[in-house]
Amino acid sequence: MTVASQVKQSLATLESMHAGFQTFALKSQDDVAKRDFHEAMLLTEEMIQDLKKRVGELEREEPQYQGF
Repeated sequence: MTVASQVKQSLATLESMHAGFQTFALKSQDDVAKRDFHEAMLLTEEMIQDLKKRVGELEREEPQYQGF
C-alpha cells in the first residue's frame, strides 16, 4: 500500500469518525457527553482539513496517485 493510499484511507476513517461523533452529539441526552462528542467532532474536523491538504500535496507531487 502506498503512502498516498494510506493517507486517503486515514482520511476516510476520520470522516466516518466525524460523522459518528456528530450523531452522538445530536442524540445524547447527557450535556457533558454532548459537549465531549461535539469537541471530538471539532477536533476530527481539523484533522480532516489537514489531511485533505496533504492529499492535495501528494496528488500534485505524484500525479499517478490522483483518484486513488
